[in-house]
Order: sequence, then C-alpha cells, then structure tokens
Amino acid sequence: MTIRETLEEIERNTLSPYACLSADTRGRMKEEKECDIRPVFQRDRDRILHSKSFRRLKDKTQVFLIPNGDHYRTRLTHTLEVSQNARTIAKALRLNEDLVEAVALGHDLGHTPFGHAGERALEAVCPLGFVHSDQSLRVVDVLEKDMRGLNLTFEVRDGIKNHQTEGMPSTLEGKIVRLSDKIAYMHHDMDDAIRAGILKDDTVPDHIGKVAGYKTADRLDYFVQDIITQSFGKSDIVMSDEAWKALMDLREWMFESVYRNPIAKSQESKAENLIQSLYHYYYTQPDKLPEEYKLLMAKTGDPLEQICCDFISSMTDRYAISLYMDLYVPASWLVR
Repeated sequence: MTIRETLEEIERNTLSPYACLSADTRGRMKEEKECDIRPVFQRDRDRILHSKSFRRLKDKTQVFLIPNGDHYRTRLTHTLEVSQNARTIAKALRLNEDLVEAVALGHDLGHTPFGHAGERALEAVCPLGFVHSDQSLRVVDVLEKDMRGLNLTFEVRDGIKNHQTEGMPSTLEGKIVRLSDKIAYMHHDMDDAIRAGILKDDTVPDHIGKVAGYKTADRLDYFVQDIITQSFGKSDIVMSDEAWKALMDLREWMFESVYRNPIAKSQESKAENLIQSLYHYYYTQPDKLPEEYKLLMAKTGDPLEQICCDFISSMTDRYAISLYMDLYVPASWLVR
C-alpha cells in the first residue's frame, strides 16, 4: 500500500460521512498517474500554491487602491484569511481540509488588477462579459503552466467557480469556502477602513452588534462558531437565521460605509479608465499581445475579446500602471 492509499484510508476512517473523500473524486479533466504520497486534493493545493497566478495576488488590490502603508490587505492576504477561516470550520466538522484549502487558495486567481474596479471595467468593455470566478476557473484550466493548465480535480474546480453568492458548490467543503470568503472580506476590509481613517473604530450599529458583537474579533468568532454548531452532523453547511441576517446586515452596512464611500473609491474611476484603455489598445492591435497569448488564440480559437481579458486580468496593479505609462504617457527623450 502506498503512502497516498494509507492517507486515503485514514480519511475514510476519520472524516465525517458527509466529507468529500480524496479517493472518491470525480476526477481530473485529463487522466494522469496518481502520486504515491499525496492524495488528489493535497496535490491540487500544491499546484495552486506554486503557480505564478497565486504569487501575483500579492500585488493585486483587495479594496484600497495603492494604499500608503504596509499593513493593508492585498488579494493574497485576503486569500490566506479565507483559507484559515475555512480550515477552522472544516476541521471542526471533520470535513476534508485539503479540499477546503485548495478551493480557498484558488478562488481569486482570476481577479483583475485594482480589485472589483478592474472587474467592472472589463465587464463593461468586453462584449463577452467578465466575472472573476469564471476567470479563476479559466486560469487553472487553461492559462497556468504555460497555457497547459493545472488539470485540477472536479471538486476543486467546482468550488472555485461557485464561490460567489450566486453560485452553490456541490461539496460541503466548497460551501465552507463560499461563506468564509464573505466573512473574511467584511472583517478585514473593516480593519483596513479603520486604518485608512474611513471608519473611526470597529463598532457597528446596534442591530448588528447586539447579535454578532460590537468588535471585529467577536463577530468573526460568532459567525465561525455559528456555522460550526448549525452544520455539525448535517449534510449541508448552514447558518442560523439570526446569524445569516446579521451577516447580510453587516454586508449592507459595509457597502454604505466603506465600499461606496467616496474617499475609499476616489481613485477607482482612474483605475477603470486605465483597464479599459489597455483593453482597447490590445483589441485594436492584437499583434502587440505577448506571443504566448497570440499562440493561445491560434491554438484554441478563442475570440480576441477573451484573450485580451486573459492578458489584462493576469496583470498586477503595478504592472498595469507601468504598461499604461509606457503606452500612453510621453517619456523624456534626448537626441545624442
């Protein structure tokens, strides 16, 4: 028996009957030889962790564009906080932590530079539309590993694609990440808003505070514990009606106080114009696309609109700004 098979047997003997077992995966897009040591979801987690798109998340906006300070969240630190929340819940429910972590680490790989401002810009300018969860799936299926894709399992791909509110993953592990994403961004975005001076402290309105707590740490603990206690021994991941309402009320309050705040959003129109300018540049001059994207278009027959979105959404904030400066801002020159 291999080490992998031993680990799979441990899963079968110790995890919840509702857990998604590594040995029971619905498989990969392309068949491949199994690893002798790592079960499939651990292997997927490793592939995502070592990918270029994962590393680029460190230079992609979470909420605040180009903040002055070292402690603001980036898309990478958001991803790590989602992963931690999700692992805590999965461990308590005896679900598959490897699957949870793989989905969590991969859920935002397709996010644009400048956060949701960049996503809105591509959605508005591209006739095919743009949704970052769909793009995250395209990253792992097609764009990563020199346009060969990571060949992940169905369960990880399903969790990545369906992590947003309108989606619903087919596994309990994917459902955990879907909720953990919301809990993470609302709490760390509040922390960043306080750091930026947009909020004075982490005190929330009474109708939220009386249920979930008035302080960030208390609310985070409340929501995580509610998911665990309400889901324990069940074939679904659920929250109490009271906790779900408090979470949605907190979300609405965050939109009013932070996400639509004119100070926090003051630079977003610039970012949207930058992204759309890059899109128009490459759409009207496809010969200027990097060679690997031109080869991808020739190989797959994907429309130019998709290829332009592939290239632009892969950029970090810093790279997008630098490229825009090179293309549109006159540089100093000297005749020798």
